[in-house]
Amino acid sequence: MRCSIRGCAMDDVRLRSRAPNARLWLAGGWLSLLLAAAILAPLIAPQDPLAQDLMFERLPPFWMQGSEPGFWLGTDSLGRDLLSRLIFGARIAFIVAFAAATAACLAGSTLGLVAGYFGGWADRIISRIVDVWMAFPPVLFAILLVAVLGTGLHSVIIAIAVIDWTRFCRVVRAEAMVQSRMDYVENARIAGFGRMGIMLREVLPNVLPSIVALLSLEMGIAVIVEAILSFVNLSISTDAPTWGGIIAEGRLSIHQAWWVLVFPLVTLFLTVLSFSQFGEGLKDRYDPVLR
Repeated sequence: MRCSIRGCAMDDVRLRSRAPNARLWLAGGWLSLLLAAAILAPLIAPQDPLAQDLMFERLPPFWMQGSEPGFWLGTDSLGRDLLSRLIFGARIAFIVAFAAATAACLAGSTLGLVAGYFGGWADRIISRIVDVWMAFPPVLFAILLVAVLGTGLHSVIIAIAVIDWTRFCRVVRAEAMVQSRMDYVENARIAGFGRMGIMLREVLPNVLPSIVALLSLEMGIAVIVEAILSFVNLSISTDAPTWGGIIAEGRLSIHQAWWVLVFPLVTLFLTVLSFSQFGEGLKDRYDPVLR
């Protein structure tokens, strides 16, 4: 029995939405592994990340000649274990990612939902604020905020949240405007639901997949921003193991100890990519339209 072109297309969409999502599992696996390592850092780290011993200066990774047992990824110029510093650095990265992205998501999504659904003067005021806010270069704005607030983990989180709420606001506003014109919203009005009830019960669930995808992407951006700030010594203490700080040190010794630069760069790249792909995978898997 032959099916119509539209029917076959819809069947294909349903099958793809139910099929295992490779990027979702791969990205989720890497993030879960890294999160578990961050939580269990004091138990699984092979060495003290702050312990210095110039006798073990710039030891190579375990597969290279000249390595020492217990230093799996080698050491830096002060003899500190690189693997332990990467594991403890993951703690800082995840704290910043979850706290800053969640704060930006709550503020931006709330304002975007109100602007997109209610429109009118609320939309005009919020949109103008967003336009003015986005006129500032984000990285320079973050550096300025941290310089004003002072270095520290809380300052980094506040700076990222203050800058990136506009990203959520614009995306959610656009999605809410589209959803507010759908037939199901009109049916809810006819059924007697109030505007606030329709926004929360009808519009928000259909905007939520985009919020989840953007939240995951924002976590990756927060990790990058924290790495940039720690690279220029505007994050937490310079002695603390941060990925950006390790990269800054590895840049100075790239010719003598390439592993100090390469391993944190690879870790940072995989983490940011995983956050992005995980969010997109969740959106594809749980999008109400596809379901």
